[in-house]
Amino acid sequence: MLGIGLVGFGYWGPNLARNFASQNDCRLVAICEIKEDRAELAARTYPSAMVTPNYNDLLESEAIDAIVIATPVDSHFQLAKDALVSNKDVLVEKPIARTLAEARELVELAEMNRRILAVDHTFLFTGAIRKIKEIVDSGDLGEILYVDSVRINLGLFQQDVNVIYDLAPHDLSIITYLIDEDPVYVRAMGACHAHASLENIAYIHLEYANGMIAHFHLNWLAPVKIRRFLIGGTNKMVVYDDLESSEKVKVYDKGIVVTQNDLDTIYKIKVDYRTGDMIAPKLIQREALSVEVEHFLTCLRDRRQPISDGRAGVRVLQILEATQLSLRKNGERIKLEDF
Repeated sequence: MLGIGLVGFGYWGPNLARNFASQNDCRLVAICEIKEDRAELAARTYPSAMVTPNYNDLLESEAIDAIVIATPVDSHFQLAKDALVSNKDVLVEKPIARTLAEARELVELAEMNRRILAVDHTFLFTGAIRKIKEIVDSGDLGEILYVDSVRINLGLFQQDVNVIYDLAPHDLSIITYLIDEDPVYVRAMGACHAHASLENIAYIHLEYANGMIAHFHLNWLAPVKIRRFLIGGTNKMVVYDDLESSEKVKVYDKGIVVTQNDLDTIYKIKVDYRTGDMIAPKLIQREALSVEVEHFLTCLRDRRQPISDGRAGVRVLQILEATQLSLRKNGERIKLEDF
């Protein structure tokens, strides 16, 4: 029976607590929460768990095997570091840390202490993304030409991070998981309308060595909520709409065929459009966080690296830091390897 200690019972913490408490092979031993009203709610909801404002109570508890961190980004590094030093495994909310240097230190510390370090990139455990991963790995899409993502809605405005740090980790974790390749160049542009220094609208552009490009539109000021992810290949294309109640993933047998006979007709390239069937594959209908929690616990027992481990978190944060530099330089093209 694995013992779990949760830090933070604010926005995301209750979801984590519910899913860990529902697992048969683990026990929610303790919840650390400094806000009195949230601590009282935690105590009422989970009367068998110790509720404390003192983080050291969790670190010193021999009944706790892993620490789950659901707190603001600025606190991720120190909380995770203290847990790893105390020989606890860690699951930390995205992004893994505030800076790339902090993230890399956590990975090194986890490897040195032989601890499991996982990042809560929940979307990787949805039935939709798992199915898309199967499709990409099968090669059915052909050569992937582009990825286009829109993640917009009205709020929630964050006080400590901009819209990129809040929303982009979802899409960046998805693309690094699906493509398993890092971009060569990163560009970002944004605007601050509701805060003097935190962008609430942003556009990220990634360029890959094989010619593939990826574009992400992020917005806290949109009148509608859109969660759409497109992947275009030479053979087929995928549309993932997270807000669809059914048929979240659609695979289109559509594309173009470019013909060019000889050099004399180089300026008369013929483009034909190919249209085939649309297929909506069956998806596993299960809460993603439940799948993730189960996967994390399996990794703890088997001592193997999670799908979204510390190194995956570093890859996402590397791109995030490059976007921040590009923002400061008015959309300048940034080479990722410099990070």
